[in-house]
Amino acid sequence: MIDFDLEILYEDEDIIAINKPAGVVVHPDGKSLNNTLTDKLLEKYPKIKDVGEPLKLQDGRLIKRPGIVHRLDKDTSGVMLVAKTQVGFTHLKAQFKKREILKVYNAFVYGNLKIDKKTIDWPIGRSKGDIRRWTVKKFARGKIREAVTEIKVLNRAVVFENPTNEKSHHEHVSFVEARPMTGRTHQIRVHMKAIYHPLICDELYAPGRAKLLGFERLALHAREIVFQNRQGESVDITAPYPEDFQDAVDRVCRMWNVECRM
Repeated sequence: MIDFDLEILYEDEDIIAINKPAGVVVHPDGKSLNNTLTDKLLEKYPKIKDVGEPLKLQDGRLIKRPGIVHRLDKDTSGVMLVAKTQVGFTHLKAQFKKREILKVYNAFVYGNLKIDKKTIDWPIGRSKGDIRRWTVKKFARGKIREAVTEIKVLNRAVVFENPTNEKSHHEHVSFVEARPMTGRTHQIRVHMKAIYHPLICDELYAPGRAKLLGFERLALHAREIVFQNRQGESVDITAPYPEDFQDAVDRVCRMWNVECRM
């Protein structure tokens, strides 16, 4: 169980933006007891306990998700919006539904992604072989939903899996910016795997691959989000990199003696 403090990046009467640490579950899943993000939110903002909409499990149980409008995977770090009031929740939900909220992620992926920019427009559905996974349409079952991700390569590098080991071998990595135009579960992870460049340390979509650049968790960070507050103002929030991500960024930049383009 990870212990953490809430890092508030923005706050007004209706909305807050937090910098979520990696390793933290956003809300209870009905199966296990965790120190979740919503637990911490309720400690600081007890009035949000009835804000939002509950999650209905397959067995019919309802799981409260106080203030949660969207979510990040457990091992993803970065900026996330939370509603403090029901009015704020409705306001943000409408923007997400209309795709008016800009989300920018940074990620390290395996391999040399040779195309500088790419739009991945491949629908996503549940995997036929693993209930935990999602996949592109060709290998999916059940309901298939539109999914679009814009990718831009920021830097490329060659790293060694274990530089102190005589049997070490080098691997190409790419540092990318990903902008999901839709909001599907695991969307960036699924799309990057589909183009043969899965995220570093993604144990679900790239099992058995080397843990490069010092990562012990999914190499994905929600870097920036742009939304409109209830006063009609555009709000642009950037989440600082956590230590492991910043170390990886610095290492890639030093390797080629280049200015990091972020």
